[in-house]
Amino acid sequence: MNVLLVGTGTVGEAIAHLIKGKKWLGTLTLADYSLDRARTVADAVGAGYKVAQVDAGNAAQLKELITSSKADLVLNAVDPRFVPAVFDAALEAGVHYIDMATSLSIPDAANPYTVPGLMLGAYQEERKKLWEDRGKLALIGMGMDPGLSNIFAAYAKKWTFDDISAVHVRDGGDLRIEGYPFATVFSLWTVIEECLNPPIVWRNGKIEVREPFSEPEDFVFPEGVGPVMCVNVEHEEIVQLPRSMKADVITFKYALGADFIETLQLLHRLGLDGKNPINVKGVQVAPRDVIAALSPDPSTLGKSMIGRAIVGTLVSGTKDGRPRETFHYQVCDAAETMGRYNLQPVAWQTGVMPVMAMELIAEGVWGGAGVKSPDMMDPDPFLDICEDYDVTVKLEHRLPGRSILPATEQPPIGAKSVTVKGSSSPTDTAYSAAATAALSAPVSYPETEAERQGRGGR
Repeated sequence: MNVLLVGTGTVGEAIAHLIKGKKWLGTLTLADYSLDRARTVADAVGAGYKVAQVDAGNAAQLKELITSSKADLVLNAVDPRFVPAVFDAALEAGVHYIDMATSLSIPDAANPYTVPGLMLGAYQEERKKLWEDRGKLALIGMGMDPGLSNIFAAYAKKWTFDDISAVHVRDGGDLRIEGYPFATVFSLWTVIEECLNPPIVWRNGKIEVREPFSEPEDFVFPEGVGPVMCVNVEHEEIVQLPRSMKADVITFKYALGADFIETLQLLHRLGLDGKNPINVKGVQVAPRDVIAALSPDPSTLGKSMIGRAIVGTLVSGTKDGRPRETFHYQVCDAAETMGRYNLQPVAWQTGVMPVMAMELIAEGVWGGAGVKSPDMMDPDPFLDICEDYDVTVKLEHRLPGRSILPATEQPPIGAKSVTVKGSSSPTDTAYSAAATAALSAPVSYPETEAERQGRGGR
């Protein structure tokens, strides 16, 4: 299968490394607005990749490149602003398409925190019939979360539950960046978009809107991490999962420390999160682009990262008439990904998922036509190849009501190790009495006979 990779930033570079030498890969063309950047990545990988310059916002230019590169699939690794153009170009060229983040939402202009606006991925969902007619697959939101988080939910629906009452996706761990007053593990542009847009939840058959950073909780992460404060942010799973499964409640929360939240709130108060260009001494520039340009390049921060990123899907419901709760998760250690791949953990975590999806598409295991999210695909083949890609996936059976605990007070601002997506700072160790008490008993829950004989050993 010939692949056109659009975007060679932090995640695009990771993909270029991770796809090297795969038997199912024909040619790989690295395309970027900066030809020098594409060449730098190609030279670093040393696999003889082709390179090309392209404007990701120009669908006609993209279509021409898709045709000239003889691509069978377009992998979109640019930020979500450019999703419509890349998505449309792939459709017009008649090839498969994968992205890791969907088209942007548009909050309700009058009541952004009470009335749902245009949802994430709406642009793509509206065009699913066109993709069906072309007989091509657009797999949208195929990263870590969304992506693997959706597959965990699909697995729970298929194997672990008869009825699902709640799905809670949580992104945390104890990962931190040392030595920087402010830094992010992926595009700051995207971080601002996710965190400052009105977050959404699925409750009782409809999407509801919340305030940014609302409904704090202490979520109990595995691997000895324990309770970490998580808050609402906007994310694709809330829109995607209700299309493939029934649940009363679906939520998504990040683990974000108080200093990180405070910084984002300050940017918002000053208008520095703005996406629209303003005139600065005769130059048109978007404030958010300036902030992003001033921030450390996430691809260079791997050596400053310590700890683990953990993303998982907590599912509650019943099996054989009995209540149960499971946490299906992936853990990624910064030292391991840097040592094995020379890639920072979140870039590796995000980049490896579409590479695995491409293998399944190339081998004819995943197929179909239309616009689909990962939860609409069979989860088993994907989970079956996790070991081949060094993806550590674990399934915990938990006692119901033990994972989401009363939130502690937000940690003090100004910690030496700045909180990033994935953790509280190392000074944030004081948990509530309720959290401590809830963690005192061992967590266990017996597997069903079907799981023991089927797929429950994953």
